[in-house]
Amino acid sequence: MTRMTTPFGFETTALEVLDGVDLTGQAAIITGGAAGIGFEAARALASAGASVTLAVRRPDAAKAVVDGLRHSTGNPAIDVGHLDVADLNSVAAFIDGWTGPLHMLVNNAGIMAVPELQRSPQGFEMQFATNFLGHFALTIGLREALARAGGARIASLSSSGHQFCPVLFDDLSFDFVPYSPIMAYGQSKTATALLAVAITHHWADDGIMCNTLHPGAIATGLQQHTGGLQTPQPLRKTAQQGAATSVLVAASPLLNGIGGLYFEDCNQAHVVVKRPTDFSGGVAPYALDADNAERLWTLAHGLIDRGGKS
Repeated sequence: MTRMTTPFGFETTALEVLDGVDLTGQAAIITGGAAGIGFEAARALASAGASVTLAVRRPDAAKAVVDGLRHSTGNPAIDVGHLDVADLNSVAAFIDGWTGPLHMLVNNAGIMAVPELQRSPQGFEMQFATNFLGHFALTIGLREALARAGGARIASLSSSGHQFCPVLFDDLSFDFVPYSPIMAYGQSKTATALLAVAITHHWADDGIMCNTLHPGAIATGLQQHTGGLQTPQPLRKTAQQGAATSVLVAASPLLNGIGGLYFEDCNQAHVVVKRPTDFSGGVAPYALDADNAERLWTLAHGLIDRGGKS
């Protein structure tokens, strides 16, 4: 099968991806959109005319960010909403507060390599809860809003870290397997990749497409537990470059009608059969497997139905 390619690449910025694209009249939500690549994705989408909601844990602290974005983009339609994606009750409250169609959902917020086993308010391993399960619940809850948009797009942020671990279906929360910070991170990012496969399969008839992506190695608060980036300097990106693949997946006309794929450096990634040790990227087969995606889809529905009532 031929890989999908675009005119963009490693050094492309988010603003360059959307150069000439008019998103006026379209609504976007970006989780964790007040900093890092989420902020740069918000800036690019707002610059193209979209109304953008930053869904963040500390909305009061993000108000200054919103004011700055409104000023720098000339777009007043930028708002902030409270969302703790690790807490299913907070996710439910955010969903209840959303009105109108939703054209773009960027599931961007995340944590990485939490040193000790921590659990969410509903008892799930924290990285799985934050990176995947909360975003799954958010996406499921916003289905009607996405369908009303007519051609909605979802960007599910994975990572090359998915190569460290598949989904441990029989022990998602490390109740038996000894907890490993990088394995837990890898599992959560494999799960986010599988979300794109399942969403596209189940919701394509509603015009909803979801792709997953690795943004690249960008120095942000994400690496607070890892001692900083381990990626060689020439392979690192700026936040503006890191947000490019996010906005490509969320908004570029080049991907209209395309879903269930894994992108990096603004192009579809190649499949690897062994985890590379040279930072060369690629996607593991288990992160795109349709059977894995369906199993996780069913399992995650059960988890949010049970967990949201805690």
